Amino acid sequence: MEKTNIASNGRSPVRIRVLGPRDGDTLGAPSTVRDRFMIGGEDSGGGFALVEHLMPPRGLAAPLHRHTREDEYSYVLEGRVGALLGEEEVFGKVGDLIFKPRGQWHTFWNAGDVPARILEIISPGGFEHAFREMHALGDGLDPVSMAAIAARYRVEVDFERTAPIIERHGLAF
Repeated sequence: MEKTNIASNGRSPVRIRVLGPRDGDTLGAPSTVRDRFMIGGEDSGGGFALVEHLMPPRGLAAPLHRHTREDEYSYVLEGRVGALLGEEEVFGKVGDLIFKPRGQWHTFWNAGDVPARILEIISPGGFEHAFREMHALGDGLDPVSMAAIAARYRVEVDFERTAPIIERHGLAF
């Protein structure tokens, strides 16, 4: 059960929250990457956002992209997660943290045959709203609309360089 209270961080009111394992908005279909929104930038005074990504087996979470404003930290809770960080491929298992700094081209995927789950810390917060916008399009999400949403958040995407990653690892996107 979610419990909420209001406090001050010295700058603005923030929501103090206790989230249970099923609390928070979860968007997306089981056959795609689903996102559970736990803490938004508006909850943390802008400092960070926390989103749980639930990835189906061999599912690509995002096309190759880079942020100009945000760092991302992916903590693996379940499964095996692959990531391309710049030119280096890495693989994380339960308990590993994958750091994706701003300015670096990256993507990530479920590198296993069972569902994977990560906690994604985005700092500063705000970019989590792009995920909500993409989910709102449902089946209407295509590369053009995805790139337009990304551009609003100052994120570049590269679908051409994503295709070999999908092929090499047998991923669905």
